Amino acid sequence: MAVTDCLFCKIVAKDIPATIVHETDRTLAFRDLNPQAPTHVLVIPKGHYENAAALAAADDGLADEVLTTAHAVAVQEGVADSGYRLVFNTGPQSGQTVFHVHGHLLGGRDLLWPPG
Repeated sequence: MAVTDCLFCKIVAKDIPATIVHETDRTLAFRDLNPQAPTHVLVIPKGHYENAAALAAADDGLADEVLTTAHAVAVQEGVADSGYRLVFNTGPQSGQTVFHVHGHLLGGRDLLWPPG
């Protein structure tokens, strides 16, 4: 189900352009417009789930598929062997600004810890 005012639902519907790097029947991966690393790709389910907690609660195997897609993108982008980070912000205090669950796949440079 798409939410009409959701930025990522509009990207899934191809109403807003994005640089898509990987797509399955239920997931979409596209480049972040404000990259924080040489590789910064957002991985989302095509269906609308507000955050990671909602996706996990759905218990329909889609959370696994989002992670599988993220790894496939890491392989495709050449960061799987050197290492990559997946970040799922959940809720306003975590920094989530688009309320459609999305994983940030970051790689291509040394990533510091703690992330800030």
